[in-house]
Amino acid sequence: MRLLKSLTRGLETLDLLAAEDMPVRLTDVAAHLGVDKSNASHILRTLVASGYAEQVEGRRYRASKKVRAPAGPSLEDIVAQRERLHHALERLVQLTGECAHTAVLVGTRVWYIDKIDSTLPLKVDHPIGSLSPLHCTALGKAYLAFGAVADPGPLESYTPNSIVSAPMLEAEIERTRGRGYATDDEEFTQGIRCVAVPIHDPNGNMVAAIGVSGPTARIADAHFAKLGALLREQADHLE
Repeated sequence: MRLLKSLTRGLETLDLLAAEDMPVRLTDVAAHLGVDKSNASHILRTLVASGYAEQVEGRRYRASKKVRAPAGPSLEDIVAQRERLHHALERLVQLTGECAHTAVLVGTRVWYIDKIDSTLPLKVDHPIGSLSPLHCTALGKAYLAFGAVADPGPLESYTPNSIVSAPMLEAEIERTRGRGYATDDEEFTQGIRCVAVPIHDPNGNMVAAIGVSGPTARIADAHFAKLGALLREQADHLE
């Protein structure tokens, strides 16, 4: 329930920011949530990085246009996606033995909203609540290939395998569309490989991505297609 508690505090913080005409102080947020300033600061930094809040003069915060605008997914929607997809993650861990994630799009990054760890000794560490780039993660590439994403964000290098050229990224996205799943071949973290697929709502809009991650020692080249087919099968059951 750690995720649900964290997201609930995020919702409470946004309710506070949206209700106030003037920017809110960090200490006011901490008092409103009943947490210390360090925890309140972490929540606010996450909301700012995700595009839901803005920091203005000093340590004061307000809701961003993304929250004030009527369009776009709410954090309530994100919680609903987490609950809807959790069983699929459990199934993926049972079938593969590897770590499974759910992520949603926030700006030009993916936000990990759920995770089930592998039961094997060597595990992948992408904590719930962390943000990752689009161009070098399987979950991010799923959004670039199958979602309505125009900006991949800065093409920064994280490993020698990171794609930092726009033409190369475009070619990778075309390959992703053709095979129906996205991959990360040690592009974000050396020694880690990932496979991911999109999740759509009944109207065909991409609302989340689910993926499987594991060490390169266990995910060989030949496993990409097998994991991709397994993930697509799970996604088909959800749509």
